[in-house]
Formats: sequence, C-alpha cells, structure tokens
Amino acid sequence: MCTSFSPWRLFLSAILVSCFAATNLHAQSFSYDTNPPSRLAFATAKPGAFPSPSQCVAAFGLACYTPQLIRTAYDVPSDLTGAGQTIVIVDAYGSPTVRQDLHVFDLAFSLPDPTLNIIYPGGSPVYNPLQHHLETSWASETSLDVQWAHAIAPGSTIDLVIAANNGGDVLNNAVKYAVEHHLGNVISLSWGAPEAAIRGKGNNTQLMQAHNIFMAARAAGITVFASAGDNGASNGYPFANALYPASDPLVTSVGGTNLFMSDTGNYESEDVWNDSDAALCPFGCTSGIFGATGGSPSLVFPAPSFQNGVRSTSDVSYNASVYTGILVYIGFMPAANQNGFYFFGGTSEGSPQWAAITALADQAAGHALGYLNPSLYAIASSNFHDITVGENGLSGTPGFEAGPGYDYPTGLGSPDVANVIKALTGK
Repeated sequence: MCTSFSPWRLFLSAILVSCFAATNLHAQSFSYDTNPPSRLAFATAKPGAFPSPSQCVAAFGLACYTPQLIRTAYDVPSDLTGAGQTIVIVDAYGSPTVRQDLHVFDLAFSLPDPTLNIIYPGGSPVYNPLQHHLETSWASETSLDVQWAHAIAPGSTIDLVIAANNGGDVLNNAVKYAVEHHLGNVISLSWGAPEAAIRGKGNNTQLMQAHNIFMAARAAGITVFASAGDNGASNGYPFANALYPASDPLVTSVGGTNLFMSDTGNYESEDVWNDSDAALCPFGCTSGIFGATGGSPSLVFPAPSFQNGVRSTSDVSYNASVYTGILVYIGFMPAANQNGFYFFGGTSEGSPQWAAITALADQAAGHALGYLNPSLYAIASSNFHDITVGENGLSGTPGFEAGPGYDYPTGLGSPDVANVIKALTGK
C-alpha cells in the first residue's frame, strides 16, 4: 500500500518513532466540529413556486438557489444521475427527521426519493438538542449533506454513516467502517478540527488513525472529500492554519466561493467567500457576517507530489456563501414555525456536492476513479472556473489572496462539471 508513495512511508515512520517516544500521547485527543451557517427562508413545507434569485435578494438580501439552478450554473450533465453508485456521508449524532426532510425536499424540487441507508457503527445516539454537543448543528449538517448530494446525483444510493458522538476517534471509526466495508466509492466529510488545536500535530494518535484510514481508502479506490472550513485561513487562531482532515493530502479539500448566476442559472462570476470583506460581501451583507472560506498551508503534512513547497488547502472550491445560498429543508426544530426551508452556506455545502460529482464521473467512467488529487491537478485550467478575486482573512485575521491558477482559498477553482468529468474519464 505504501510502496507506491515512498515519501509517506518515511513520514509515517518518523511519526511512529515520535509516537512511541511520547509519554502523554493518549491524552492528545480532539473532537471534530461542524456548524453550517444558515438563515430561515420559508417557514413552511410548501412555499409554492420558489422565488428567483433576484426576487430573493429583493425580499431577503440573499439569493436562493435551487438544485436545478446549481446544476445549470456548474454545468452538470443531464444524462448522468449517479445510477449504480453509492455516496457515503459520515456525520455525528444524525438528524431525527432526515428521511422525512429529504422527502419534503424531493417533493419540492421534483426529485425522486433515493435509497437512503442509515448506518450506526457504534450504536444509535439519542438526539437531545439540550446537550452541549451542538447536536442541532450536526442535525443541520446531516440534512444539508444528504439533500444536496442527492440533488446533484439523484440516481445514487446514499449511505449515511452516523457516529455516536463527535469525538475524533469515534468519527474516525465511522469513516473506517465505511472504508473497510467499502460502502461506496466516494465519501464526504463536512467537519473538521483546526490543525492548531491538535496537540502533538503529526504525532497525535487520532490524526495518525485518520491518516491510516485514508491510506486504506486510497488503496481501495475510494475518493474522500472534506470541507476546508468556514472561519477563514486561521480557524479562530491568530495565525494561519488549515482544517483537518481537509489538510490531509489523501483527502480532497473543498474551499468556498460566492457564486453569482442569472435567474435562469447561467453562470456569471465567482469570488472568494469572505463576509468580512465589505467590498465583496454579496448584496451589502444585510444579515451580517456568516463566515469565510478556509484555505491555508498545513502545519502537519509535507508537500505531496501534486503540490509545490507545502501541503495546502483548498484543492478545489464550490459555492459556500449564505448570501448566495442553497435551500435545505429542516423539520426537527422545537417550534413548528422554525421548520421550513433555510438558506444554507459553508464549505460543508461543497463537500457532498463534489462527492456527488465524483459519483457522476464514476458512472461515466464505468469504474471508480479513486484517489483524485493528482488527477484533478493534472486537468486544471479550462476545466475549472479560476477564482482570482478576494481573500480569506476573516475579520482582520491572517488570510491569503486569490489569484490566477492555484490559490489557498479556492484551490484549482470551481467545476465546470461536464468538462471535469470528460477530462477525468476521457468520455
């Protein structure tokens, strides 16, 4: 498994030597978090005809993008549905209404209900929003991930793997279950921990556990996506640091943009998602600051062969602003008037949609494309929308500018999906 990537063998050997020399390694635990930014749009399951993006901007100060609009803007081929593929989504705690909410979403947007398998490798957790584990945020994440993976690849089966809690080892074991049982050829992880918060960095046992799982995924031909983060390049610290597991070179990291389109879905432009940049925050930022895309050099991993100098995130990007938000149905709120369609954003929007794009590409190829990072860097240029405007320093913290070609906030850029699939598959 490691012989084809000898630098990693040396790197992991060094890690293991340090590991056995450490005396307090077992105390070096961490947890993963998620908190996708959102705002209530329509407090009803049946809003009738959805407003156009410009009508939403006029009414709310935010655009509202439906599955069909996103598919049009990013040029998703209509003849590919992901049929025969399985998208694996791993989250913690889960959502008590994930099936019902997906059904409402599908009815609203004329999508077929998929096969949705919910798997609990460590036992089924009891949803309790009164606990201090951000369970409502995880439930929102679960709904977002499932609904929008399905929106892009409506013919794919979805295997939703739910960890009993958000502990690093617990979520790692949920990913391990998905890999060892080869539930599908692509996995989406819309959560993470700042590298700055991981004690021991490359010597951390949980980080090594996760990296070994990703090596097993690569060996099994499984593609893994993860979100680059929603708190800028510094992730809440006074210095730049990447989000893990997005920073792992065996994972494809998805950064965030502001995507602008016409009312019919024609692509117009994109720039870096950063609500604290007053010059670029869409539509005057009338609802305040939701966040900014991650994207930063790694403090842990050396440069892989497809990058120069250092391992850095993002690898690719996707729409992530709440101001250019997608619509997600939420039905688990404590008050009935809080249930309905929400504007959602965050880089956790991009990870499941990139996973769905990969399911379409696997369908087109007739086989799993596997570890994608080297291939994606090889097909850059005209297959991506190159994002050249903006930066990801959130509210004065350190950040990085976008520019022509690869950059930290948006990586290679956002996809022209039809072109990306053709370039990856030759079909």
